[in-house]
Amino acid sequence: MGARCSKLSLCWWPSNLKSNLHDSTSDLENGSGDALPGFKEFSLDQLRAATSGFCTDNIVSEHGEKAPNVVYRGRLADEDRWIAVKRFNRMAWPDSRQFLEEARAVGQLRSERLVNLIGCCCEGEERLLVAEFMRNETLSKHLFHWENQPMKWAMRLRVALYLAQALEYCSSKGRALYHDLNAYRILFDQDGNPRLSCFGLMKNSRDGKSYSTNLAFTPPEYLRTGRVTLESVVYSFGTLLLDLLSGKHIPPSHALDLIRGKNFLMLMDSCLEGHFSNDDGTELVRLASRCLQYEPRERPNAKSLVVALSPLQKETEVPSHVLMGIPHGTPSSKQTVTLTPLGEACSRLDLTAIHEILEKIGYKDDEGIANELSFQMWTDQIQETLNSKKRGDTAFRAKDFVTAIDCYTHFIDGGTMVSPTVFARRCLCYLLSDMPQEALGDAMQAQVISPEWPTAFYLQAAALFSLGMNNDAQETLKDGTNLEAKKHRN
Repeated sequence: MGARCSKLSLCWWPSNLKSNLHDSTSDLENGSGDALPGFKEFSLDQLRAATSGFCTDNIVSEHGEKAPNVVYRGRLADEDRWIAVKRFNRMAWPDSRQFLEEARAVGQLRSERLVNLIGCCCEGEERLLVAEFMRNETLSKHLFHWENQPMKWAMRLRVALYLAQALEYCSSKGRALYHDLNAYRILFDQDGNPRLSCFGLMKNSRDGKSYSTNLAFTPPEYLRTGRVTLESVVYSFGTLLLDLLSGKHIPPSHALDLIRGKNFLMLMDSCLEGHFSNDDGTELVRLASRCLQYEPRERPNAKSLVVALSPLQKETEVPSHVLMGIPHGTPSSKQTVTLTPLGEACSRLDLTAIHEILEKIGYKDDEGIANELSFQMWTDQIQETLNSKKRGDTAFRAKDFVTAIDCYTHFIDGGTMVSPTVFARRCLCYLLSDMPQEALGDAMQAQVISPEWPTAFYLQAAALFSLGMNNDAQETLKDGTNLEAKKHRN
């Protein structure tokens, strides 16, 4: 779910948005549940492979590598699905049974308004949660740290409604308590629709407090009792309304002073000037102030939040990704370039198909590669080098990829001959052995030897896809395709 590695997050809410603004909570289950697998328990090895050994390059949590609990981006190759993996520190959840019970309960929820939990792992001291991966970052990023455009008024209203619907859905399913609701917990899917992270639905454990934000934003009753209640969640919802109104993280006490002094326009984000009516602004401020009442019993519930926010919606026929100004969906190489069979196989990370194609092509692309060898080198070393390649080819054909790596390495280290095809074959062997970083190195080395060879670019793309670097992979696919077209023109 989330943030630092932001270039890469999944699902679409029905296109006729207007007719769905008043959907009941049961309707929210349609769609996402069909698209997702049921909740399951993963092995630690599966999640280690999916995250490239919990590589630091795959950390996507807002708070970085040193946070107590870190979120990684990963990819389940067998399901062709991107995931977010939350890895708790070793002191969290000492009771494995409690952890599994909590995860299974949250994993039963399925809604288009949630970043849904699809699995967990509980091995030894390890506790991990597995959720959908959201490619378009957090509300915090789009609201406070935007680069291209501030969030539009209509989109802010939609975020508020969708979040209220998420809370109402969770409440209807007996999971009304949410821990530390804030702008980092709301993420945007591939269609630009906001979703509430499922991680905050897990009951508190030893890993920390239910509220990690500044005390100025913490519900007053929590400061007294240390317990999260339904009303506490609504209070946090009120702080999010302030965020949406102001484009800043304003302490509720300061905001309430402005509201009481009828200076609420001073709360409004200056970027919104002229883009909303005073009536709409007044209504949203009024709703925020109700959520932030000191006495919990005076705050509205989730259902009344949905009722209050639904009539305020603007530009309801405009898709979220248009309002957000972000690319729609997952980039597809098929939409932009016509790929060769090898390029197509690399775009799908179909390693079996890549193997078949490389085996069929053989070494014809090595023709013309200069190998300047002295007679002495030929007589003393070439036979051993060629034998290493031959053994590597036999192992490659038999799909004994560990042996193939060893033999091709011996050939390469011998230094008497250069062969981009050997690097290409060892690259694939590395990919099939879950070593994408090494595979990328070999594909790049093949390009160094043969700069105009499309296969080197295609294999780089496959390695980049394995590393989760989708944008770079798409660009590399285009480079390979352009070289292929240039070769055929000549």
